[in-house]
Amino acid sequence: MKNAFVAVLLTVFAAGGVGARQHSSNGKADQPTYHATMVPRTILAINYQNRNKTEVGFQGSPLMPLAKGEAHVESRNGRIAVDAEFRNLDPAGKFGAEYLTYVLWAVTPEGKSNNLGEVLLSGNKSKLLVTTTLQTFGLIVTAEPYYAVTEPSDAVVLENIVVGGTEGTLQQVNVNYQLFKRGIYSYNTEVAARIHAKGTAPLELEEARNAVEIAKNAGAQQYASDTLSKAEISLTNAEATFPKGDKRVVVQDSRDAVQNAAEALQMTMQREEEEAQAQERAAAAQRTAEAQAQQQQEAAARQQADLQRQQAELQAQRDAQAREQAELQSQQDAQARAAAEAKSQADAQAAVQAQQAAQQAQQAAAQAELEKQQLRAMLLEQFNRILPTTDTARGLKANLADVLFATGKFELQPTAREALAKFSGIVLAHPGLKMQVEGYTDSVGGDTFNQTLSENRANSVRAYLIAQGIDPTGITAVGFGKSNPVASNDNSAGRQQNRRVEIIISGEIIGSQIGGAQRGESQ
Repeated sequence: MKNAFVAVLLTVFAAGGVGARQHSSNGKADQPTYHATMVPRTILAINYQNRNKTEVGFQGSPLMPLAKGEAHVESRNGRIAVDAEFRNLDPAGKFGAEYLTYVLWAVTPEGKSNNLGEVLLSGNKSKLLVTTTLQTFGLIVTAEPYYAVTEPSDAVVLENIVVGGTEGTLQQVNVNYQLFKRGIYSYNTEVAARIHAKGTAPLELEEARNAVEIAKNAGAQQYASDTLSKAEISLTNAEATFPKGDKRVVVQDSRDAVQNAAEALQMTMQREEEEAQAQERAAAAQRTAEAQAQQQQEAAARQQADLQRQQAELQAQRDAQAREQAELQSQQDAQARAAAEAKSQADAQAAVQAQQAAQQAQQAAAQAELEKQQLRAMLLEQFNRILPTTDTARGLKANLADVLFATGKFELQPTAREALAKFSGIVLAHPGLKMQVEGYTDSVGGDTFNQTLSENRANSVRAYLIAQGIDPTGITAVGFGKSNPVASNDNSAGRQQNRRVEIIISGEIIGSQIGGAQRGESQ
């Protein structure tokens, strides 16, 4: 399709969690250490390559549900221009006193977050025009303490969505990227507020104050003192110039302070992580040394025991020489001990063999399960190339949209027959797959009409699949009418989603069976 583009769903992970401040043996508090804890999240990414111009929308997250916006995205000589407008944005301070502004991010399918620019509010609105060399990305807006952050916080307020002016094919892809939890920017804002009252200085100066306090609270004095000192000098210069000096000088000094403070924070977190890794390596080395010392002690004990046993045997031989009868008895005792030892060895060997057999059985079961999972994943990918397919508790679910039938009819359109022919080829290559064809309608029309239409559409799909060579005993069809809608029936877009035919693919060869869900369920 000439004007088509590809959109993918990105699963994101919110990283964060600020470690507690530890105390050393001398009673002094150490600097806090930052650790990442992953939390899943989903956004939409779009491939803008080979497109002149398109539109995307923005919807508010649960943190700011009334926020919205739109963007015109245009390809310009190898770069992508994003002309965005946002509205209904609350002040960033609602997420904490340390939050002052918003930042627009581009997130790649590889999980890399790119800071596209600061979203400055005019009332509750904002406009922003930026460019990027990226071709495929999702767009989010986050609340931040200053504009020069290198990773987004988890205060996501806007995410891009597909709108009427967006065209293309959607494919689901799992991708990881990190969001900083809000705790990473924490500092004593009450003390700072007593020194600098918010709202009396330019935003650039407030961001500079924020950035320096955050870096100091993270321990930059210890790990990045030179860079932090530069930030503090620039901030001091900006404070001295404000309020009677040249505002342009205040803004420039403030931006210098932000850049240096952000660099100091990044250096601090990196060096703290390096220290933690070094401590772990030292602890591992100590554990190894202690284990080696224990092994040496055990070896010495065994040598001492062997020496004592040899001395006892020598004494026994001397006693045997003096007493012939005692020697004979000693030989008999030795034979008895040897027999017992042989039996013990045989028992041990039998136990080892039994354990090996059990392990082999477990490995075989695990391998069989792995093969099922691999086949399931492969089939999901193959079906997805033909029809939108998802993995559910009931099995793989392929969706035939309403447009594959004429309005109110159940005869398959040519595009539907073409897709089902390809679909059948995959099923025939894997004997043992079972299918249930389920028809659904929207709420328009009577119950009897909708029920009959859903059954007829499901039976049409079943009949076509059988005609392609599918075993009739391995495929069933059922209609559920207007029950179990997947979207609202109050609008045309939702009703179109509800008019569908779903094929549930299951079977022991992919580790699932139809029947695990309730009647009409379409997870």
